[in-house]
Amino acid sequence: MTIHHLQEKNSILNKFISEIRDVNIQKDSLRFRRNIERIGEILGYELSKKLTYYSKEIETPLGNKEEQLPDNNIVLCSILRAGLPLHQGLLNYFDDAENAFISAYRHHPNNDADFKIVVEYFASPSIDDKILLLADPMLATGQSLVAVLEAIKKYGSPKEIHVISVIGSTDGIEYVKNNFPKNTHLWIAALDNELNNKGYIVPGLGDAGDLAYGAKL
Repeated sequence: MTIHHLQEKNSILNKFISEIRDVNIQKDSLRFRRNIERIGEILGYELSKKLTYYSKEIETPLGNKEEQLPDNNIVLCSILRAGLPLHQGLLNYFDDAENAFISAYRHHPNNDADFKIVVEYFASPSIDDKILLLADPMLATGQSLVAVLEAIKKYGSPKEIHVISVIGSTDGIEYVKNNFPKNTHLWIAALDNELNNKGYIVPGLGDAGDLAYGAKL
């Protein structure tokens, strides 16, 4: 797996990351969603540099110009519900991509820190021999992404997988690296080193789904 960590170099991305982490700013759910969307746009732009392109002659009012255009069959798949703002940011740039949605959540059968990942819903076109963009804003333990990968295998084998996340833990990234195909790229905005005993990223930002859409039962 090839890891692309965007915050290794300073950019305007730092501002958006700091705002989604800030306990005061993140009280504004509209701003939180928009910042996740903007981070998705930045991640999508960087990802686009690794895609394949073809030449096309474009006619302008004053002449013709050869341009390099992307030549990829892309399926954009997001993990519900936290992945929706990130999905929109990526879709802003890959507007001709096919779309897929999958649910994956932590189930605590004993009401303690132990959990398993439950996948209950998946709507998708075929992903066979296509470029799969798999969007999940928080890469904590990595178990959700691996469970999702297992669930979507029946829909085909993608030519290449790009995992897109906003914040990830070093442990979660290592877990994904060990369980995803070698032709996988991980695009991550920010890295944190810690997971707490409940499997949440520290310092992280909290529950991205709740911050974006409100607390759940």
